Amino acid sequence: MKIFVARLAGTPVFDPAGDQIGRVRDVVVGLLIGRRPNVHGLVVEVQPRRRVFLPITRVRRIESGSVVFTGRLNMRRFEQRATETLVIGEMLDMTVHVDDEPMTVYDVAMEEVRPSTWEITKVAVHKARRRERRVVDWREASGFDTLQKDQGAAGLIASFATLRAADMASALHALPSKRRVEIARALADDRLADVLEELPPGDQIGILGTLEPERAADVLEEMGPDDAADLLRDLPEQQAAQLLALMEPQEAAPVRRLLTYPDDTAGGMMTSEPVILPPTATVAEALAHIRQKDLSPAVAAQVYVTRPPTETPTGRYLGVSHFQRLLREPPSTLVGNAIDSSIDPIRPDLRLPDVTSYLANYNLLAAPVVDELGRLVGAVTVDDVLDHLLPENWREGAAHDD
Repeated sequence: MKIFVARLAGTPVFDPAGDQIGRVRDVVVGLLIGRRPNVHGLVVEVQPRRRVFLPITRVRRIESGSVVFTGRLNMRRFEQRATETLVIGEMLDMTVHVDDEPMTVYDVAMEEVRPSTWEITKVAVHKARRRERRVVDWREASGFDTLQKDQGAAGLIASFATLRAADMASALHALPSKRRVEIARALADDRLADVLEELPPGDQIGILGTLEPERAADVLEEMGPDDAADLLRDLPEQQAAQLLALMEPQEAAPVRRLLTYPDDTAGGMMTSEPVILPPTATVAEALAHIRQKDLSPAVAAQVYVTRPPTETPTGRYLGVSHFQRLLREPPSTLVGNAIDSSIDPIRPDLRLPDVTSYLANYNLLAAPVVDELGRLVGAVTVDDVLDHLLPENWREGAAHDD
């Protein structure tokens, strides 16, 4: 049975008891000149964002939608050896020659040639201009042993297409730096923005620095203002000022406001785009707003009620209506009549320890931030607080190493 590797990306991995322990992120092979590559094993991502190695000899079966292994999984972080190659991360999009014609690899197939012994047997290639696709024997394709400076990105992006932004960020972080930048540069602006928000600061700066300034400004516009502000804080002052100047004025304005607050205050952590409605809006309208799929659970947990205008900084802040309260009210009820008056807002200069205590004391997912004029300027969510409480390298998983 042939298994095409690109289709394995994201497949759930189950232990002998039937519990899911992670997902497949890549396949590790050893390239040998003149021979079909041996499959050494799978790279499996387990929580929290740790990539571990599952030897192919431990794989009991690979089925549609699942990989089942036997024995115990070593939780030591995966480290690629110099003699090993990652199929998804490094082989897809390579240019190889078939019948002396250059073609691009978009997938490879592996087969179990003997019990617990798998080899790469087939290569799926295409020639873009002719839209010609072929599946050939491994021995018919030459060029896998050649370092390629212009390796493309389309195949790898396709294999990542269904991943959540956080999972794609984790996959990118595990790639060699050159390959990571290639993939990031090939992503659409909105997708790259989502992925950048989930990457460690070092990766963010490295990728943004390879983009043309105009493209970098476009990507920043697609990011949440709070995430864009955090990234700009990490850049050299001159570069940050240049990118802000290239952004559309209406997109740069909330980012500039956030940059005026110290990083460890409510103002420095908050999002300036929570769900805000006037008191005359109905509960039905409020529920429609918080159903938007691009809202995080913490942001969608409440609606802030203010006088017009309803973009930050708003008119006078009136209060907050939690989604559970909205669910209990008739759809025609005005949100002005569903306000929780027991929750006091916080000020932008409130420091991180006090913001943390505030959320914990009131069991809140988010807190309204109101300035001295009584205007809502944003909301601090629990994930914003966690980003500041966790070690700087938490996205890299270093805090969880043995």
